Amino acid sequence: MQTRSSAVSRTRSIAFVGLSVALLTVSAWITVPLGPVPFTMQTFVIVFLLLALKPSESLSAIAAYLVLGGIGLPLFSGMKGGMAALLGPTGGFLWSFFVAAAVAIVFLRVTGKRSIVFEYVAAAIYLVISYAMGWFWLMTSTGMTPEAAFVGAVAPFIVIDIIKIVLAVPAAHAVRKAVTDKVKPQVQAA
Repeated sequence: MQTRSSAVSRTRSIAFVGLSVALLTVSAWITVPLGPVPFTMQTFVIVFLLLALKPSESLSAIAAYLVLGGIGLPLFSGMKGGMAALLGPTGGFLWSFFVAAAVAIVFLRVTGKRSIVFEYVAAAIYLVISYAMGWFWLMTSTGMTPEAAFVGAVAPFIVIDIIKIVLAVPAAHAVRKAVTDKVKPQVQAA
């Protein structure tokens, strides 16, 4: 039988995952076309989710986002959805959300550190894997040369994405601290 506190914890996790899918969707809709790959706020949101939520919650949110978008809901940039978006030229970036997030989470677990320095390293790991997968997918799906794919899909975003990471890590720290402080039992003075 499930205890009341575990039911509350499960409900809280489901709410966090649902809100995270909504955040990922809104961050995808904030789009500025920059060639084959648009500028979105998704890097900020994914790094935020990786660090603010439990690992299972952040991976569940990313997986739900990809599945819901894959079945056709207009969750991706440009309000696109469906398998065509997942298999199209920018599909590598979408798939990298989950793969790169999982690797960053494994890094944090293996090191056992949750200091801000290790969280920046995890965010950098996420970004490098995301770039590599997106670059490779764009190159192979369009026949672009490695240089052209890099110039179109990675180079324009490096500085912008570093700024997003610099902002996402402390934002995640603040939210995680606020949520943790809020769920700690309050001790009443006798």
